[in-house]
Amino acid sequence: MPRRIQILPDTLSNQIAAGEVVERPASVVKELVENALDAGATRIDITVRNGGKTEIRVADDGHGMNRDDALMSLDRHATSKITRAEDLQKVRSFGFRGEALPSIGSVSRLTLETAESGGVGTRVRVQGGRIGGVEECARQTGTTVSVRSLFGNVPARAKFLRSAAVETRGIADAVMTLALAHLSTSFRLESNGRVLLDLPAAKDLATRVAALWGDDSAGKFIPIGRAEGGMTVGGLIERPDAALAGPRRVHLFVDGRPFRDREVVSAAERGYRTTVPHGARPSLLLYLKLGPGAVDVNVHPAKLEVRFSDRAAVDACVEAAVREALNRVDSAATLDRRPTLPQLRREPAPAMASSSSEAGQLAFFVAAAERRPPAADHVEPETDTSSDVVQEQHGAPLLWQLHDSYILAETRTGLLIIDQHSAHERILFQELMEAFDRGGAAGQRLLFPITLRLTPAEYSLVLDARELFERTGFEVEPFGGRTVIMHSAPAPHPWFNAERCVREMIAELAAGSELTRSARTQYERMAMTFACKGAIKAGQHMSTLEMEELFERLFATELPYHDVHGRPTVIRLSLDELERRFGRHG
Repeated sequence: MPRRIQILPDTLSNQIAAGEVVERPASVVKELVENALDAGATRIDITVRNGGKTEIRVADDGHGMNRDDALMSLDRHATSKITRAEDLQKVRSFGFRGEALPSIGSVSRLTLETAESGGVGTRVRVQGGRIGGVEECARQTGTTVSVRSLFGNVPARAKFLRSAAVETRGIADAVMTLALAHLSTSFRLESNGRVLLDLPAAKDLATRVAALWGDDSAGKFIPIGRAEGGMTVGGLIERPDAALAGPRRVHLFVDGRPFRDREVVSAAERGYRTTVPHGARPSLLLYLKLGPGAVDVNVHPAKLEVRFSDRAAVDACVEAAVREALNRVDSAATLDRRPTLPQLRREPAPAMASSSSEAGQLAFFVAAAERRPPAADHVEPETDTSSDVVQEQHGAPLLWQLHDSYILAETRTGLLIIDQHSAHERILFQELMEAFDRGGAAGQRLLFPITLRLTPAEYSLVLDARELFERTGFEVEPFGGRTVIMHSAPAPHPWFNAERCVREMIAELAAGSELTRSARTQYERMAMTFACKGAIKAGQHMSTLEMEELFERLFATELPYHDVHGRPTVIRLSLDELERRFGRHG
């Protein structure tokens, strides 16, 4: 009776392994370049023809191999990267499986040339998984692997390869990813005699990014860095004002190894909340460094996925790192220096009239007058002489309002233009979120309560979210028949229309929109809605005192440069740009 179970020959086993390791020419390049990096190479040259289908050649200046090691490297499960099972928990190399070379050799014509320092070079030829010859050769220290006729002996695999142009792009992407992980190594990629990449060793990540994608692209990134609980998150993230909908660049690395992980990307995107418009997709270059045993890299045949022992801690650290980096955005994006202004006293305003009546505005102006700072000789402004904002003698900035919509501030190196609505929106959002942490914001009693008649859906929402409205400063109570009465409301500015604001908030919360989709909690959703609907509008005139207070409160927030929609609050025009526009540069 014939046997049903049998041992596969080595050639067939290697071809099966090649199906896991070698998917396309880019996979070959990735495996060979990773081997070169593990060998300590400081320069790697990659040459391909016909998208890698005709030839792939990878040469490095690493430590190389002697004759015995060269032959051993072509056996399955032969590796210099690990020696015992415990090493899998702290592996820091790339090709530790020991399958790349025999798998590649089983589906191509492979030539390996290598030499140790001071030793004689060795050349090994492999065809279809069988060693065809071994000889000495002249070679400097390092290794060169040439792969020809990829999948030539496996036509079923070859027919699934894409066009040469598509495969070449895949190879370039693989090399770029590895180049981002290894700044001290130079890379050169040549395709059909044309140089696609020529990357010298870089002193930092920004230099490597500029070499890959140009200075303009590099200028759109800001650095990120956070260390917590034995974990480090570093790299570059795209400035919020540069993030757009559509394609983006996302590169993730853990302990120098590229990997894919949607949850890490989602955590980074949560850090951008309230700083980018809905649908914007910022580019990310994140580098994670974890302690031994904190990450398992041996969970995917191509090592593209990893498993974290504490997933929640990783995601939290990534989100916090992004948030901190955005909070540190300074002159690179908008300002030369953070402005320094005297602190203005704030006291609660008296009871205000309902809606937007003249009595209500008068109450606010009375309160604003009470908040006016004392005489100049009693003011103790901060004396930070590094502030870029030009100030008058009493410490207040030189501010002007343009078209009742924008505030202009002179700086020592140019001009700031502040969108008063966007700036106030950011202020109200953060101040309300901080108030929620303290238990809620206090509203002001209305002289005449406001009666609101609502739709069934709106009435139900108000009843369900009554506590949230009260913590925002709106005291509402049901009055029957889908009607509620508002007894108190916030007073964020003189033109505040309490009835209009609360109606717009109810409609926004009931219908939902792109504005609140990024909110993580009901508190954040409420704060975003109130900030949007309650902020000063364009076209509303502001006094000098009101502009000064808005200016001060804006730069006291954590993220002053973007409103809750992700739009910019501040635009900076430098003197150089102004002089260029007026043709003053010679």
